[in-house]
Amino acid sequence: MRRKRNIVYSSADDDFEARPPEQPKIVSRSQPAAQQTIAIQREKKGRGGKQVTVLRDFELTEKDLDKLGKQLKKACGSGGTVKEGGIIEIQGDHRDRIAELLQKQGFKTKFVGG
Repeated sequence: MRRKRNIVYSSADDDFEARPPEQPKIVSRSQPAAQQTIAIQREKKGRGGKQVTVLRDFELTEKDLDKLGKQLKKACGSGGTVKEGGIIEIQGDHRDRIAELLQKQGFKTKFVGG
């Protein structure tokens, strides 16, 4: 079946400004853990109903981020990935466990979303 598309028109001039795509942060040196607050969120939308724990706002080098992602995946006993821009995704809902592990390493954590 073919979907109908609802097209919305606007006469406002500022609606047509070209915005450059958001670039991921590139960190040349890792910030100390005590100076970072990590956002922990559970996502399910767009993943076939499967839950994923998403960690954002890391200010670590790529090497340090990969190392931390590996530690968290091993501690939770599940898979995951490290993405550009300081994001780590862990398969499953492991928010409490991950928050505890990060706090032991000196990071501040906050739960965001539902």
